Amino acid sequence: MTTKERYKKVLSYFKANNPNASSELDYTSPYELLVAVILSAQCTDKRVNQITPILFKRFPTVEAMAESCAEEIFEYIKTCSYPNNKAKHLHGMAVKLVAEFESTVPSNDKELESLPGVGRKTANVIASVIFNKPRMAVDTHVFRVSARIGLTTNAKTPLEAENQLIKHIPESDIPTAHHWLILHGRYVCTAKKPKCESCPITSYCLHYELNKNSIKKI
Repeated sequence: MTTKERYKKVLSYFKANNPNASSELDYTSPYELLVAVILSAQCTDKRVNQITPILFKRFPTVEAMAESCAEEIFEYIKTCSYPNNKAKHLHGMAVKLVAEFESTVPSNDKELESLPGVGRKTANVIASVIFNKPRMAVDTHVFRVSARIGLTTNAKTPLEAENQLIKHIPESDIPTAHHWLILHGRYVCTAKKPKCESCPITSYCLHYELNKNSIKKI
């Protein structure tokens, strides 16, 4: 199977079976999504969604967060991973949004990445989810799943994987494809033991092709 054929079949399956895939983070505004994505680094969406209701009740606006301090923010997020650093990032992010961006989350990639706690992956999530730009955020799920399926080849870094994915995925599908790959990695193509025996796309998967003799399908 060629790379082009593999992409076509995988994308066709996801488009037919999960056409409206979206983030599992709970949010009601660009500000809330930005906070949630910063918190989600090396932390599950489930945990983030447990933290944010109380956090946003205390800090309903970016101005409220900017007027606070990292020490107070820490108290609301201490059950997530790396709460000290994330509290500093959240406060710094809020201060900069208020001071330099009129309290509005920017759509420009470089401006997004200028915010504390916002790297390329987070910036791509915001650009994709909020502004519907053709950006592919490569987290651990996307990196793992795209390599296993055979959508990427010998990608050593998230950026290499990102470049390969956006080269082959139609621009209009890129924002949703990010969620397709994340959800597939979260629930089917899991890190320690992929559920190949019940996976619906094994016919198009390089990992299954190479290991099918040892995998018993349900």
